[in-house]
Amino acid sequence: MTSPNHPPLPMLITGIAGVAGFNAFHYFRRRYGDKVIGVRQPSMWPLSGPGIIPCELTDSLAVQQLWQEHRFGSVISSLGSCRLKSCETDPDMAYRVNVLGTENVLRHAARYDARVLHTSIDLVFAGREPDESHSGYVETDRADPVTVYGAMMVRAEQVVLDQCPDACVLRISLPMGISFNGHAGAIDWIASRFKQGKPATLYFDEVRTPTFTDCLCRLLADLLNRPLAGIYHAGGPRRISLYQIAQVVNVVGGHDPSLLHGCMRRQAGPMPPRAGDVSLNCDKLVEYLGRQPFDPWPIDDRLVPTHRDWHHAPDDLPEDFQVGEQSVAQLLYQNPRRPEPVPKSRRQQT
Repeated sequence: MTSPNHPPLPMLITGIAGVAGFNAFHYFRRRYGDKVIGVRQPSMWPLSGPGIIPCELTDSLAVQQLWQEHRFGSVISSLGSCRLKSCETDPDMAYRVNVLGTENVLRHAARYDARVLHTSIDLVFAGREPDESHSGYVETDRADPVTVYGAMMVRAEQVVLDQCPDACVLRISLPMGISFNGHAGAIDWIASRFKQGKPATLYFDEVRTPTFTDCLCRLLADLLNRPLAGIYHAGGPRRISLYQIAQVVNVVGGHDPSLLHGCMRRQAGPMPPRAGDVSLNCDKLVEYLGRQPFDPWPIDDRLVPTHRDWHHAPDDLPEDFQVGEQSVAQLLYQNPRRPEPVPKSRRQQT
């Protein structure tokens, strides 16, 4: 029997190849062991281990068999392909992965009366021009995505709420944590370029509200036991551009500052289209919880870039500041105030 302090078990987590799902799987697996199951695509065979099951979620029969075997009491739905260019060039694939797979899972969640939390994304919005007076998108703002990926995530949101009206849809921003393949997340992709001595070009005017995965996982754990339903924004309290994020990764990782380049998003060409300032206003969620669930990323104000050349000669860094992979883990993957263990990536497992 499930304890009143535990979420409904067993638990299904989808999208474990992505940053949010990968970190959520390990977070809940540490707490509830074999009662937590993560699913991955059969082709993603390197992602294996206790509790990880291959299942093609676009196959309705395979999903039905999965539910019949495990009869899940809760679902963290993080399924989706966020590869912007791939989604633009193959909308059918984007539909299958981001919409159809979610629909198949949620159909059975409704049948088994499972508690559902679904993670969507800030890219359901086109983004405004960066403006400090802009307080962020609220839940009642009209979704107007500029990418196929964003459009499919809007459709997935509606599928979730149609199938499971009691579900909670969390629109998140960039989840800042490690990824299994070592290059799926924002930190990992940027760092992988720098480690190889390759340049990385990021945008001055694409602004996000990232969150530590530590904070996001704790929020998911909290909401699994609450009757919250509908769409809520779940971005962090710090607004930061992709270029600034790359500056932080460059400095903390101890990389060559000349490898980082920046431009305005419209200078990067039309494919894939890029959003502008998609900062999320999370006042609705904060009011419901009675607290701010997210610490700012990065947590130390001294690691926030103040100008475009900051990473060449950062000033006012902490006296004991050290660079390298360990610092990336302790300052950027983990929330220094309440750190969770960092799961091992594929490279670290070999």
